[in-house]
Amino acid sequence: MRDLGIMIRLLLLSLSLIISSWSGATAQSRDIYTVRGLDVDEMAETVIEAQTVAFSDAKVQGLAKMIARVTLPEDMVGRAPLEIGAELADQLAAAVDVEEEVRGAGRYRARLAVVFNPTLFRNYMQSIGLPFSDRAAPPALLVPIARDNYRYAWTAAWEEESEGRLAPTITSRNRTYSYLSGWADFRDEAEMRGAARAVMAELIGSPGRFQAQLSIVTASGIEQVGTTGIYSTTKRTAAAAAEMLDVAWKRRSIIRETVRNEIVVSVLYTSLPEWNRLRQALADSPAIIEFTTKSIAKDGAVVSFVFAGDGQQLLNDLRDRGVSIQSQDIGWVVSTTAFGPQTKTE
Repeated sequence: MRDLGIMIRLLLLSLSLIISSWSGATAQSRDIYTVRGLDVDEMAETVIEAQTVAFSDAKVQGLAKMIARVTLPEDMVGRAPLEIGAELADQLAAAVDVEEEVRGAGRYRARLAVVFNPTLFRNYMQSIGLPFSDRAAPPALLVPIARDNYRYAWTAAWEEESEGRLAPTITSRNRTYSYLSGWADFRDEAEMRGAARAVMAELIGSPGRFQAQLSIVTASGIEQVGTTGIYSTTKRTAAAAAEMLDVAWKRRSIIRETVRNEIVVSVLYTSLPEWNRLRQALADSPAIIEFTTKSIAKDGAVVSFVFAGDGQQLLNDLRDRGVSIQSQDIGWVVSTTAFGPQTKTE
């Protein structure tokens, strides 16, 4: 009876965490599907008519930016330009939010945000055969690194938390880190702020000619992302670096393989929060579909899922989420990545 009681409590707690995670995933999906900062300025006989035209214009602008957000430029090469008209934009838009507005004398000026319907948008993208990824990367602790005289400006150039990014970041305010720091240094702050990995953004160059050198840091090591172009201000350099992180994530997460493989794995954990983190990492991976929990116990679970291709994309994505998958005597086993020394990989 005692074991039965433990199992019932475990299942109830697991259900509550699943509901909580679902709510978080819904908020994240809305963030990705919201395009903000759309400037409009329209004239008409009445302000209401001008506003109607402005909202329609914002939806068209927003749809073009939404498509660019989830696709790669190279996938547009050789394709006919997309016809993004008012009718299509109106069909895919779910709402228009007003961020700022000035109205009067038949003129409507505003900064708007357009929210798109995820299901309708995905259906449209699939109907035109354009590869895309709308699944966000695991949140990363963004660590700005710069020489002492630029450290404050470089940190201030980053938002506290990014919005609408496929590779979301949470900016560290710890100024003791350096380019020699690794996961052992970042781990406590990253976990405290809900980040599964860190991104080191090192400012290099001289005044008026700044660049950012980016590296992804996890318990598995340090991976070089690349270096941005040259920009005149730290703010523009930070924006370019954030865009580079999005592009790098899309290149890793867009699924092009048509071959699908089904696998059954054991998930090992020592606590319910750890199980929830592992389950969420598997469920959130863009490389995984049809994720199902088959059985659950206090220290392990059996799950099944389908993944694309040879599995390398899956291995890379799970590593970024702090999860390892290995072949053992009992079969495939998923667990939290072991904490270990940091090594740089080119």
